[in-house]
Formats: sequence, structure tokens, C-alpha cells
Amino acid sequence: MERFWNKNTGSNRPLSPHITIYSWSLPMAMSIGHRGTGVALSAGVSLFGLSALLLPGNFESHLELVKSLSLGPVLIHSAKFALAFPLTYHTWNGVRHLMWDLGKGLKIPQLTQSGVAVLVLSVLSSLGLAAM
Repeated sequence: MERFWNKNTGSNRPLSPHITIYSWSLPMAMSIGHRGTGVALSAGVSLFGLSALLLPGNFESHLELVKSLSLGPVLIHSAKFALAFPLTYHTWNGVRHLMWDLGKGLKIPQLTQSGVAVLVLSVLSSLGLAAM
């Protein structure tokens, strides 16, 4: 074992797999994004539920507070888009993963095409939800 470590530390090679030796690709970035949105959605739902239990007042009083701030429509729609995008992205990317589980779309060109489709559908769905 000592010979193994002496050889590897002497060669100055990075440990494998190492993030610096990979070139970033769309499927790699989308996989990280899918995990990130999953964590963010889980944390958001947990915080919302916890705040509903612990904060005084009810939903209507909090909604009235937001309305009393007189925020502009651009800010309101931007906030709604920021809330809707992680949900739509995680949902559409989850459908993509279900297709992979069925053995569909696993070739490299199809991975990129489905990734672009997920991003387009996520943006369009988020814009639609934000416009409501």
C-alpha cells in the first residue's frame, strides 16, 4: 500500500474523478440543477409549513401585508417567476428522468435535445404561471 501512495503522490495527478478534469456539459449542469431545485423546493415547503404553524395571523393577513407594500407589477411578476421556475424545472426534468427509466432518449444527441426542451418548457411554464 505504501508503494501505491508513493507512486500516486509522486505523479502529481488529480484524484479521479475530479471536477477539474471534466468539461461542463448541459446534462451535467442540469443534473446539478435538478438536485438543487429538489433541495430548494423541499426546504421551501418545510419553511412555509413551519411558518404557518409558528407565525401569528393567518394567510389572509399576510397577503394583505404584501398588498399594502404597493410593490410594482414588474417586481410581483418577477417574484412569481422566481417561485415558479424551480417547480416547473424540477417537474419537467423529472418527466425527462422517467423517460430515461423507460430506456428512451439515452443517446448523447437526445440528451442535449431533451435538456433544451426541458429548459424551454420550464421558462414557458413559469412565465404562464407568473402571468396568472
